[in-house]
Amino acid sequence: QVQLVESGGGLVQAGGSLRLSCVASGSIFSFNTMGWYRQAPGKQRELVAAITTGGRTTYTDSVKGRFTISRDSAKLSVYLQMSNLKPEDTAVYYCNGVRSTGSSYWGRGTQVTVSS
Repeated sequence: QVQLVESGGGLVQAGGSLRLSCVASGSIFSFNTMGWYRQAPGKQRELVAAITTGGRTTYTDSVKGRFTISRDSAKLSVYLQMSNLKPEDTAVYYCNGVRSTGSSYWGRGTQVTVSS
């Protein structure tokens, strides 16, 4: 059974930084795409950033220039370096992995709170 486990969330002041980590376990097969989504209270879950096995990255406009996604395919891990955090970045951040079969897996989420 595949499990994705996030870590690194917390409370930080505006302008600060956090680094989220996600480690997959339970399978030796890597993910074609790994990414981070977030969901703020009362809002829909949205894609924050994603990265393919080839290293191609995608970012939502609001985080471009502030967030950096990276992955270690050998370790089935993905990371999100977040800098210059803003109160509007406050949300639960979820790790996602998608296999070549189309199967999608989610972590349970980690809370990021940015105080003004």
